Amino acid sequence: MSYLDDVINSGQKANPFFCLMGIEPKKWGEGKASLMMTVRPDMTNGEGWLQGGMYTSLVDEAMALAIYTLLEDGQMIATISCTTTFLRGVRARECVVAEAWVVRKGRQIIFTEGRVCSADAKYELARCSASFTVR
Repeated sequence: MSYLDDVINSGQKANPFFCLMGIEPKKWGEGKASLMMTVRPDMTNGEGWLQGGMYTSLVDEAMALAIYTLLEDGQMIATISCTTTFLRGVRARECVVAEAWVVRKGRQIIFTEGRVCSADAKYELARCSASFTVR
């Protein structure tokens, strides 16, 4: 069974990191994906804002899920590079959504983009671009 099959059948339980972070897969298909997460107090930095690595981790997972919708059976991926620009902070108990899409899929390298928004999509919180290798 593939990772994508696991997500279809088990949702959050398909990925231990989803369980740890409380990430819920929302939509995926045709090179796109979205994930939702409620910010917990233990995810914030010393000033009470969501820690920057959390934004990056969430959108990285969304980009990976978007890629898996385009892979052949048996193919796997690994992140090569990831650049995140932080636009706005968010505090504990707020819900955020990561949306991601494949920009270009080559044989060995896949380029993606993504963003993290408030649950109501009123605010864009972070933007990200990444490349992945296909194994």
